[in-house]
Amino acid sequence: MGKKEKIEKTNAARLLDKAGIAYELIPYQVDENDLAAGHVAAQLGEPVETVFKTLVLSGDRTGHFVCVVPGDTEVDLKAAAKVSGNKKCDLIPMKELLPVTGYVRGGCSPVGMKKPFPTYFHSTAVTFPFIYVSAGVRGLQLKISPADLIGYVGASVADLIKE
Repeated sequence: MGKKEKIEKTNAARLLDKAGIAYELIPYQVDENDLAAGHVAAQLGEPVETVFKTLVLSGDRTGHFVCVVPGDTEVDLKAAAKVSGNKKCDLIPMKELLPVTGYVRGGCSPVGMKKPFPTYFHSTAVTFPFIYVSAGVRGLQLKISPADLIGYVGASVADLIKE
């Protein structure tokens, strides 16, 4: 039997531990040229609609907010603006991601950002017994109950994607 590789706990995992929320840390092979959720889902052997990506947007009225959407979809900016109380919004520039959230592209978790932002999960999240989101670093996913995660980050659920 090979020795199980010790997985380094991320800040997101430590916060969930502290809150008493059950999750699993699932490592995967990172491809620097393909940070897409489809690649992550293939590595995990899971359907891509259960692998959610965490996107940070900026609204014209509320400032930064977070949308967590299925990996194979795109956020609908009109819908995101509406649910977040903005007239219009856009994804923040990639160079702002680390200073705003403390996370890098491909490793942005809805848990443990530098400060709490209003967060919205796409409505399909709650239809699965568990979903995958980044654990806060590339190469590591959190497998977690969507209800537990949504409750912990104080998120709302809405239709956020382009049909």
